[in-house]
Amino acid sequence: MKLKLLLIFALVVMAKDVAVSQTVYDIKTALQTAKANNRELKSEQLTVQVAQADVVTAKLRPNLTLNNQTLQLAESAHYAPGTQWSNAQNRQVWWQLTKQFQLPSQRKNKIDVANKSVAVSEATYKDFERNLLTDVAMKWLDVWLAQKKWQTALMAKNNWDTLVTINKNRLKNQVITTTDYNRTELVANQYNLLSQTSKQDYLNKLNTLKFALGVSNDIAIASDDAVELSALQNQDQMLQNAIENRSDINVLKNNVEMMKSNISLQKSMAYPQPELGAIYNPQNSVPYVGIYATIDLPFFDRNQGEIKKSQVTKDKAEQELATSQERIKTEIGNAYASYKQFEQNAGNLKKMKEQSYQILSNVKYAYMRGGTTLIDFLEAQRTWYDSQENYYEAVYQHKESYIQLLYTTGLINQIAQ
Repeated sequence: MKLKLLLIFALVVMAKDVAVSQTVYDIKTALQTAKANNRELKSEQLTVQVAQADVVTAKLRPNLTLNNQTLQLAESAHYAPGTQWSNAQNRQVWWQLTKQFQLPSQRKNKIDVANKSVAVSEATYKDFERNLLTDVAMKWLDVWLAQKKWQTALMAKNNWDTLVTINKNRLKNQVITTTDYNRTELVANQYNLLSQTSKQDYLNKLNTLKFALGVSNDIAIASDDAVELSALQNQDQMLQNAIENRSDINVLKNNVEMMKSNISLQKSMAYPQPELGAIYNPQNSVPYVGIYATIDLPFFDRNQGEIKKSQVTKDKAEQELATSQERIKTEIGNAYASYKQFEQNAGNLKKMKEQSYQILSNVKYAYMRGGTTLIDFLEAQRTWYDSQENYYEAVYQHKESYIQLLYTTGLINQIAQ
């Protein structure tokens, strides 16, 4: 008795340790965790910092340029009387200090383009986040469906294991034939194999989700019905919200603004940048001073190619924006229609699932009392199993269509808030 109590206590302690070390995620906490810990998302954040570094570069002014030229008399016959080669009278030295001057509009436009590039990078990051969160949500749903399939297979296995035990006694009492018993045992073995395969598929998908979450501890998913469906806006409101706020649209909008700034930059770069400075030139120990100035004469190159390219690039960006805004209408229309259809399918299959379970219970009751054959029981079991799988597939499609709708409307990020 004491040994039994000790074993029970040990099992309770072990179960408690497992529960503590395992984190259970519903769809919301999974997205929040991925947003905080996902490795790919952290890597993408650095892209924004790269763009911010370009702003620092754009604000820098050109460095000063120091130039030195020294000419030394090569033949001693020409040295000044009574001097050595090192005497200042035997050489000419040229010191020149210059600086290139940007026009105010050039520096301003460079900074403006760099800032607009940061805005594009930030919008691109938000769009990357939208895609990644959608991928994590789909992985969570994959785990949920795999778990349901495993549980269904396990339930069928346990039912047939029980039936094998019962039929073994019935065979001894000559209530059933050896063929019926062997058939029962064969089906039980098939469901046992199916449950093992389903379990491995579940564990594989769970590990995939674990990597996407960026965590190292053991995880499990909540046992609720996949994801809570909140009330949706009407289709027109979702469309308008997506056109104004969806992350990929914001990328294109910011890209158009950056292209506009680039046009201004390229036009300003058509003006030459003068280089000015001072000269100190001791010649044979006689000091000279002067000024230095150089400037390109824009007779041929006035940056025409880059100006033209910037204008075409801007037109292309505007066309891409208009195309994407039109495509959103189709995407949201399709996603909304699929959501409604799968919602209806899940409701219908739930009734069929309940009906198949009732039929299975009745047929099993009749079979155990000799009122029907094993063939009828096998058919009822197959129908029940198929109804279970079809129902969970329909629920999965319903939840998947909801996630897809959140993705197409750009609302998926709000779940992770």
